[in-house]
Amino acid sequence: MKAQKKIRVVVTGATGFLGGNILKALMTHSDIEPIAACRRRDALPRNFNGEVRTGDLLDAKYRREVVKHVDVVCSAGNWASMWNHKDWERQRFFEPGRDLIEQAVQQGVKRFIQTSSVVIGAVAQHNESLDDFSETKYTGFWPHLDYTIDLDRFMRDNSQRGTQMVTMRLGHFIGAGNRLGMLPALVPRLKTYLVPWLAGGRKRLPLVADTDLGKAFALATVADNLNDYESFNICGAEFPTLREVIQFISTETGCPQPLYSVPYPAGYAFGWLMEKLKPVMPGSSPFLTRSIVHLCENWVCPSDYAQRKIGYLPKKDWHVAAREHLADLKTAGYPWPHLCQPA
Repeated sequence: MKAQKKIRVVVTGATGFLGGNILKALMTHSDIEPIAACRRRDALPRNFNGEVRTGDLLDAKYRREVVKHVDVVCSAGNWASMWNHKDWERQRFFEPGRDLIEQAVQQGVKRFIQTSSVVIGAVAQHNESLDDFSETKYTGFWPHLDYTIDLDRFMRDNSQRGTQMVTMRLGHFIGAGNRLGMLPALVPRLKTYLVPWLAGGRKRLPLVADTDLGKAFALATVADNLNDYESFNICGAEFPTLREVIQFISTETGCPQPLYSVPYPAGYAFGWLMEKLKPVMPGSSPFLTRSIVHLCENWVCPSDYAQRKIGYLPKKDWHVAAREHLADLKTAGYPWPHLCQPA
């Protein structure tokens, strides 16, 4: 019997937190031939012995070459900032991302799987759940998220050209190795005693663990019967409140819990003030940005549709993933993430 041809899958950003977990998950599938796209070959997992395509996604020639002769693209090599770097986000994230999608279409790639976030959806006004195709809404203050919405719309508009477009609306990453996001941003700030509860900490967070992220992309790679355009919420099994998460952080690290509460409008106002004062404030990163407040809004985004369509079922308990994440951050001294990092 003739051996079945393997699915050739290129993973961009293969040495990053997300890309690395995708690569590990793909390596467990005997019917997949994973290809690692990254800047540094030596940063790949030691047990990876597949094809490596080294280069920089900011290079137009590399974007053309990296998607040649593959069936699926898992796009996880995205430049991102939690700061108002609008020009940089356009030049380093949106334009290269849009062109990578265009190159994949022109090369006849069968499926393009794009990293996105559940927070591209409009904030729920009455704590209702947000489905996988919920309406997107620009923030006006967080260029990375707003350009993520633009990429999603570009994929939807180009989904009739022969390449299936899959948007992965991911929850907040937790797991060892992740140094940018809500959890790494919270810990050093809690140590200052200046962090308040937002609306009493009652809003729910869409945490998702490292291994579940990788498995979700692997499942989206091999799934049959997908529509030309698909959008999947990829979150954990539970949606803990902000209070539950901070209490867990406090127990694990000894960080103090907030001493008072403010409403969300006050949180956004303080974030805006910190952004405006950044040029005259000491240190390389502001204490708060509006993007952090936005991440702490109510995001209950069940993965029921992803379970039905691709078989995604989160397995890793958020407490376990968060404990591993905090232990990893401790080895680095709980560093302050560079929310307004230089290009």
